Amino acid sequence: MTKCRAFSSSALSAAAFIAVFGLFLPGPVAAQSLALEQTVALPGVQGRLDHIDIDIEGNRLFVAALAADSAEVIDLKAGKRIRRLQHLHEPQGVAYFPASRRLFVANGSGGGVAAFEDGNAAALVSAKDLDDADNMRVDLSADRLYVGYAHALAVLDPGTLHVVARVDLANHPEGFELEHKGNRIFVNVPRAGHIAVVDRSSGKVSATWPLQGASGNFAMALDEPNHRLFVAARQPATMLVYDTNTGRQTTALAICGDADDLFFDQQRRQLYAVCGEGVIAVIRQLDPDHYAVTERRETAAGARTGLFVPARSTL
Repeated sequence: MTKCRAFSSSALSAAAFIAVFGLFLPGPVAAQSLALEQTVALPGVQGRLDHIDIDIEGNRLFVAALAADSAEVIDLKAGKRIRRLQHLHEPQGVAYFPASRRLFVANGSGGGVAAFEDGNAAALVSAKDLDDADNMRVDLSADRLYVGYAHALAVLDPGTLHVVARVDLANHPEGFELEHKGNRIFVNVPRAGHIAVVDRSSGKVSATWPLQGASGNFAMALDEPNHRLFVAARQPATMLVYDTNTGRQTTALAICGDADDLFFDQQRRQLYAVCGEGVIAVIRQLDPDHYAVTERRETAAGARTGLFVPARSTL
């Protein structure tokens, strides 16, 4: 029996915590059910949590505690917080580079991106000129850090935090995904009402794909082998599916409300939408153009971010 776990951050007025869910299945592509397995308390942390990353080898989870101006470090084996990085500025995104053992934190309020080395509670280096820094993605093969900020994407050298390239966008970027076998980046630009397709070679937007019948496209996931891009829109609460070969919107499916993270589990052919209405939706991929919500697991109001780690079968 294969087991997964799900981490869903909570934005309650009381002390925050990470909820851990188990997903059990009899086979690698069977439908799964979520069951509460563990909670990890974050004493002294109140209000909204944002994005999450993991140190797989070190068994640690990193959580951006936006409202507390801190980044929380959790020991997953012990099930407790072991460290706090404080005096940040509304941290929204976190990204971990295992080779250098550096944690990068995107500060949404004037702090840019800061890098922390293991054992060092003070920022080692920082990139200050990235206003409203938010989502981050890593490209380990190219040794690059991608950051959404202001009206652009920045490409950073993770060793120096120097900006090596910028991609101008129509408005502030939210969720985005990098192709692994291709050269494109797909970027949600909700205030522009489209998905921007970026060519990494030229550093420019090569196409824009409009949303049809929905708006508020914040979360995104990619099924690269089947050439499908998934976008979670908030008005109305809908998952849109795009053919990445043509840019055509092929499917629209009602999901939970206020989604801020969306993940595709290629092994099990299903998606996880983490929604602020207090629900994780499990969405089954019947084929590349047909989907069904197979489960709605209650969490807590405001719990709209999470992390899926395929190597650990963990959400």
